[in-house]
Amino acid sequence: MFRYFPTNYVWDLSVNLAIEMGAKMGEIQEMCAPLQDAAKQPDAAGTKAFRETWARMADKLCELAAEDEAKGRLISAGDKYGRAATYYLTAERLQAHGAEGRMALYKRFQEVFNKGIKLAGENCERVEIPYGDAHISGLLVRAEGVSGRAPILVQVNGLDSTKEMKYRVGLPRWLAQRGVSSLIIDQPGTGEALRLHGLTAVYNSEIWASKVVDWLEQRDDIDAKRIGLEGVSLGGYYCPRAVAFEPRFACGVVWGANHDWRDVQKKRLLKEGSFPVPHYWEHVRWVWGAKDMDDFMKIAENVHLDGVVEKIKVPFLVTHGEKDSQIPLHWAQRTYDQLVNSPERELKIFTEREGGVQHSSFDNSANAGAYIADWVAETLGGRTAL
Repeated sequence: MFRYFPTNYVWDLSVNLAIEMGAKMGEIQEMCAPLQDAAKQPDAAGTKAFRETWARMADKLCELAAEDEAKGRLISAGDKYGRAATYYLTAERLQAHGAEGRMALYKRFQEVFNKGIKLAGENCERVEIPYGDAHISGLLVRAEGVSGRAPILVQVNGLDSTKEMKYRVGLPRWLAQRGVSSLIIDQPGTGEALRLHGLTAVYNSEIWASKVVDWLEQRDDIDAKRIGLEGVSLGGYYCPRAVAFEPRFACGVVWGANHDWRDVQKKRLLKEGSFPVPHYWEHVRWVWGAKDMDDFMKIAENVHLDGVVEKIKVPFLVTHGEKDSQIPLHWAQRTYDQLVNSPERELKIFTEREGGVQHSSFDNSANAGAYIADWVAETLGGRTAL
């Protein structure tokens, strides 16, 4: 794990995530050098300072991108807009719920991200999936070198990630190379669903996952018999739950197991384990639509997989970093042990040898992501060699 702020795990987590999304070290140095004192301040003061330096860099990149556009250098402009979007998102993610300007910052991030994708001509299309009176937004990345219907891996967020973060980290690109399409979504409780539509998280993730499968089954470029599901971090709970109760999924993958999130909350109340974001308790109440802590802890009682993963009857891959300081390693073993009805179950622990030892491999996603992509390709009928 790259430690720029040795006393602030949450900020270092954000910096590492930004690196995995394509941040440049020179730009990180320029953004973070003025923040050494702020990193030791309380959340409210510290995150305000963090936002100012990261948004300033994003603004500068947008100015440079506009200069490229004026010269007709659209690919270069798209690359800069893409990196600017990463910096806007990193700053937005650390703000408190309801912080002044947070919504405007999120909308700016989306505008810049979408512009960057378009100008750079990336293999990425925004889609909207009907869901009640609103919709679930997603990014569709098409398999490369596939004629006809392709297999697809649906990818879902954790507690505080977004579809754009997961897209930028790289799994969709690695899968596309292997002949597997990707649909990365902002499910209820995350990204657009939470911020723009007020869709809070639900413990029974099969409710929204089934709507996604319904939508995919109507497409003529997707093989409905080869739809897999992957979840990162808290998605390590959502994914097994959805696969257990939605039999149309052909396989499942967790990138960071999360077998008993209710226990994790109880431990965090006792100051055990690392928090993923500042203003943590305010954030989780927002995500789950809880009116107070008692209400939130009642909701959290449902967020576990005991009695659930035994119902999974398709291939399933459980991965975890051996030095995960957010979710203890034993929960990955618990998920694997209870996958008794999966015809092909595997537990992969990422060690120092291959990297990716931190939570959901945020410290080094390349080798871990490639392992997952290979397993998915082998399971869904993609390819692992050109």
